[in-house]
Amino acid sequence: MSDLPAIALLEFRSVAVGTRTADVMAKEAPLAMLRIGTVHPGKYLVLIGGGTGEVERSFSAGRRAAGSEIVDEVFLPDVHPQVVAAIEGERRGDEYDSLVVLETPTVASILKATDAAVKGALVNLMELRLADDLGGKGIAVLTGELTDVEAAVEIASRAIDVGHVGLHHAIVSRADEDIVKRLGKSTRFSSGDTRG
Repeated sequence: MSDLPAIALLEFRSVAVGTRTADVMAKEAPLAMLRIGTVHPGKYLVLIGGGTGEVERSFSAGRRAAGSEIVDEVFLPDVHPQVVAAIEGERRGDEYDSLVVLETPTVASILKATDAAVKGALVNLMELRLADDLGGKGIAVLTGELTDVEAAVEIASRAIDVGHVGLHHAIVSRADEDIVKRLGKSTRFSSGDTRG
């Protein structure tokens, strides 16, 4: 797992502008993480990570270069390590009492909401999914005691402009054993062996 102090993401409606902007951002400052590419439904994401100053400079340069083609954006100067680990594909299968699924229409907003939730409540980030196979949405599954999961929802809601992007959530307390087992593997419908 990388230990990145900061990450930032720009979400574009134009693949062409996103590609050009990624180049501008990469040239602005040395970065430890650069991920770029298309996601459904035809959006383009640029995700960067590294030192806080470098990420901030690169993010600012990207915003200037992008013009009006940005759908959503986020700069997390003190990103929680669980968020970075989840971006890199780590899944946490800790035992838990309750879980909440957070869902936003943009990737930037799920990163912002999730980072705030894991910083502000005693919850673990089980899974983070960004855009593909979700029609461009973002989802996060957080686990913990019921009161902590409820607190995470409140914190996540305050962290994003809910009127701008919307936050859907559902809390599951004392989930069915089979549901726990399936979610422990993945939230994807076709996630491999369905025999359990």
